[in-house]
Parts: sequence; C-alpha cells; structure tokens
Amino acid sequence: MRETTIQVKEPLNEERIQMIESRLAQTEGIERALVDIESGSIWISYNEMQIAPELIMKALSEHGMQSEEIQNA
Repeated sequence: MRETTIQVKEPLNEERIQMIESRLAQTEGIERALVDIESGSIWISYNEMQIAPELIMKALSEHGMQSEEIQNA
C-alpha cells in the first residue's frame, strides 16, 4: 500500500466531505481516505498496482473538486 496526501483547493463542508469520502470509497484501489476539514487535505491509502495519485485527482475533478498532490509516500 502507498499513501498520498491531496490538498483540496476549495472550502470543505460536511456535504462535500461526504461526497469525497463516498466517491473515493467507490474507487477501485483505494483502501482508505480521511478528510481533514481544517487543513482541507485528504490522506489516502491506495494500492499502487490498481490506481495512481493522478487518477485519484481525476476522480475528484470529475465531481467538481480542484486538488493537487502535496505528498506521496
């Protein structure tokens, strides 16, 4: 498993957080996602054999979220 942190470039509220978590939960290869409302970041644990950080950000952008990867471990 790999980990990455993605910064969301817009304000988050409870509804947006639920949308993000729901979308990521439905994405093959994502093991876990935690949203930090204060920092606007999303910590994601994923299987690098199934998905890349770029595809995670693409999935978010398809739902109107602008984001950028800030850390990949």
